[in-house]
Amino acid sequence: MTRPDADPVTPHTDPVTPAQSIEAPTPPAGFPAASRAAPADDLAVETPWRRLDPRMLVVGPLGNLAGLLPFVLILLITGQGDLSRLWYAAGAAVVVVLFGVLRWRTTRYRITDERVELHTGLFNRQRRSVPRDRIRTVDTTAKLLHRLFGLSVVQVSAAAGAGQDDAGLSLDAVGKPEAERLRLALLTRSRAVSAVPTPAGPQEIAAQQAEELARLNWAWIRFAPLTVSSLVAVGAFVGALFNIVGDVGLSPGDLVDTAGDRFAMSLLLAVLVLVAALVGIAVAGAMLLFAERWFGYRLTREPDGTLRVRRGLLTRRSLSVAEERLRGVELSEPALLRLGRGGQAKAVSTGLSGGGEGGVLGPPAPIAEGHRLAAAVLRDGPVTRTPLRRHPRAALVRRLNRAVGGAVVLVALLWLLDVALFGTGLGPVALLLLPLAALVGYDRWRNLGHALTERYLVARHGSLLRRTVVLQRGGVIGWTLRQSVFQRRSGLVTLTAVTAAGDGGYPVVDIAAADGAALADAAVPGLLAPFLAGAPHPGR
Repeated sequence: MTRPDADPVTPHTDPVTPAQSIEAPTPPAGFPAASRAAPADDLAVETPWRRLDPRMLVVGPLGNLAGLLPFVLILLITGQGDLSRLWYAAGAAVVVVLFGVLRWRTTRYRITDERVELHTGLFNRQRRSVPRDRIRTVDTTAKLLHRLFGLSVVQVSAAAGAGQDDAGLSLDAVGKPEAERLRLALLTRSRAVSAVPTPAGPQEIAAQQAEELARLNWAWIRFAPLTVSSLVAVGAFVGALFNIVGDVGLSPGDLVDTAGDRFAMSLLLAVLVLVAALVGIAVAGAMLLFAERWFGYRLTREPDGTLRVRRGLLTRRSLSVAEERLRGVELSEPALLRLGRGGQAKAVSTGLSGGGEGGVLGPPAPIAEGHRLAAAVLRDGPVTRTPLRRHPRAALVRRLNRAVGGAVVLVALLWLLDVALFGTGLGPVALLLLPLAALVGYDRWRNLGHALTERYLVARHGSLLRRTVVLQRGGVIGWTLRQSVFQRRSGLVTLTAVTAAGDGGYPVVDIAAADGAALADAAVPGLLAPFLAGAPHPGR
């Protein structure tokens, strides 16, 4: 179900009548004017096409050659005096350089009053055109090599039309001043089209001062080892390290034996030392990744009406989100981060996906900082701290059944495996999973809750990953009510608020059926009125 007043997404067309006289558009600040004025009988003055920065003729091939470096090293190590292999590597390098030149020669873009256009390719030509009134975010990224040459990659994200999986384009790369002009001009145009008053033009905006909402506190680095992404990255590094060790004919067992023999340690002590070393590497690696990702972090409210996140040590990143596109915030608390009383705030905005690091407003930080940051972004009080209405006891029974039921199946399989392996003790140890599963089930129910304020719908769910979502009521364009066979027997329903931002939908899990219908009707009055008959108003 969707709101009847929701704007439909339709493909963009540009009709041109041959007899029509069109006045030449005024280029936005930072872009070259047309070379000649438009006569009255001309259709329009065509905006000139531009190429990427010529420095990409150096940066592009160098980046590709860096990828070939391991290949060259392998050839040099395994060549055994055969110089022909080195010539093969040199030939591959020449091809890479020619490919970079060809890419630069066949890539061009232009910015008109209505569209951003990008043409690429020689044999496989691509034509991308993004209407400027559909631009949602402008992201600039500068890797180390780009920064050395004063370049930035501009990523323009736009609202997707019907049947489109990807909308937007990337300019890789332009000079840093040009990237800033593009960011200001494109976001200012998007703001003007959406009927939000713009305080000034791009040049006047650039001279005004931004309001700082947050900056990096290095004490937050203690949360780095508690994030899943950092541990996964460090785990991949350790795995690659073990592969290298295996390639030279060693194994972890050999390392343990060698350490035991050299330092006169017992086998158990050597294993403990190895585990402690791996944990130390994981913690140090997570902290290094945190420093690289969040060095120089600042969150500001720009004079052009955008929220801007800047961060990064080797790769400098800048994300700008127009505030009129903001539909809410999400406070994410993975299990390890929760144990450390930490969390991470994300923006719920059109043009930004909810997965990964999409819309991240700040680094992992104390949960109190997450609440403060959410309030500052929304220009409101601590909405993420709103008292939530508990879900019924039937939801607790369902959470326990799902958690413990799955654990029972797993314990049975492990017990059978223990019997098949002639009593390894795996079965009795597996029984410990049952109370742990019960605790997880209870925690999942305890974290369920919802509230409806004057401006926002607040919903929370999850245990291993607890998510608290604050969604503007005006950003809800529809509802999805899902009820499984087991939910129907318990009188429960999962109500999902459909929105054009973030994940596209945010659930209120295992709410009483009557409360769910009443909540949907109260949040968006009139949408469900034809389907309701005296359902009670939800508690606040």
